[in-house]
Amino acid sequence: MDAKRETPTDQTLAALADPARRKAVELLQNGPVAAGAIAEACERSAAAMSRHLRVLRRCGLVEETFAEHDARVRLYRLKPEPFANLRQWLERVEAFWEDQLDSFRERAEQSARTPKP
Repeated sequence: MDAKRETPTDQTLAALADPARRKAVELLQNGPVAAGAIAEACERSAAAMSRHLRVLRRCGLVEETFAEHDARVRLYRLKPEPFANLRQWLERVEAFWEDQLDSFRERAEQSARTPKP
């Protein structure tokens, strides 16, 4: 897809396609975490994790702040808006498939009730 036409949901899904980024998001579910702790938990170097966190930051999934006690420590926290957008998209997809399965079920039940020659 053309990068200029990417929707926020496209960006979110692309960012979450990487296992290290998904793990970072999971770590952040309980609140802010320092970049170094994220890198350690994801078994990545600080530089590699920095690149992953940059992707998450650019698509709006996380925000970066600095620790009050030490401005060198970067803290990351989740931003709820992209996840709400993703949830809405997933609900629309789920509704589509529920409709399809309901139609299939009705057809199968109708077919089962129709006497066979």
